[in-house]
Amino acid sequence: MAQDTYPVKLTAPDIEPYRAGNTGIDYVTTWDSGRPGPHAMVNAVTHGNELCGAIAVDLLLREGIRPRRGRLTLGFANVAAYHAFDPRTPTASRFIDEDFNRVWDEATLDGPRQSTELARARQMRPLIDTVDYLLDIHSMQHATEPLMMAGLLDKSVDLARRVGVPTTIVRDAGHASGRRVRDYGGFGDASSPKAALLAECGQHWEQRAADLAIETAFRFLAALGMIEAATAARYGAAGPSPQQRVIRVTDAVTIASDRFEFVRDFKGMEVLPQAGTLLGRDGDHEVRTPYDDCVLIMPSPRLSRGQTAVRLGRYEA
Repeated sequence: MAQDTYPVKLTAPDIEPYRAGNTGIDYVTTWDSGRPGPHAMVNAVTHGNELCGAIAVDLLLREGIRPRRGRLTLGFANVAAYHAFDPRTPTASRFIDEDFNRVWDEATLDGPRQSTELARARQMRPLIDTVDYLLDIHSMQHATEPLMMAGLLDKSVDLARRVGVPTTIVRDAGHASGRRVRDYGGFGDASSPKAALLAECGQHWEQRAADLAIETAFRFLAALGMIEAATAARYGAAGPSPQQRVIRVTDAVTIASDRFEFVRDFKGMEVLPQAGTLLGRDGDHEVRTPYDDCVLIMPSPRLSRGQTAVRLGRYEA
């Protein structure tokens, strides 16, 4: 699969002023309103080369946004990878040792394995355990339609609808290679009131990704009653939401060999009308669409064994 080259139009904000924070965890700050309410968190740079979340959280901190009820945490996650970002080689700093967004299951967090990302996840875990509502801000390799990854549970889809953007909500089970932070603990438990969202705001380095990250963060906080609607409006995050639609992911194509290739340069969100359409080859195995009108979700440029090549879904009525 060809890897397109996209210009880096965003500037990574300097997050050094936020190193100390106030939680005992570097680059994590919590504000307590002193009034009853949930603990909400806006999280950035789960991947070090995804700048839009850093821009949104930097803005929230610079503007002194405070919760009118409950607690608000603003965090920068994989700071080691973020500090390694170089606009001359912008794809190189997704992570240092392993994907920070694949280590969030208890067995891995409690296990013996060591990495830069696991060390950081273990630092943040006690705070994440106290969060009721999480917005994890991401971006994508290709310039395709932004997505709100809501998981499979109705509670997260409901939260996505309250936030109102992006316009496409994806119900998915994550990745075989490891659990995401949005699926960790109570976020992925139907019996828990906690809920989490993962916003894919657009191509990594385009201006609209930063704009949507800011809008999504303010709409998220307004939906939870953490800020006034007038505050959200000042940052372009007010007014009626666009009509949303939902895609349910039915299959995740996990790469089984060391020789996976797509037959076309898929970007994502293509709708393939005929069941059985050839997508690619995993070694000697052909990968085909399982049904008519199959939607391709975020085909990956990182085609290695054990990773997700692409997710397949269909629009819900």
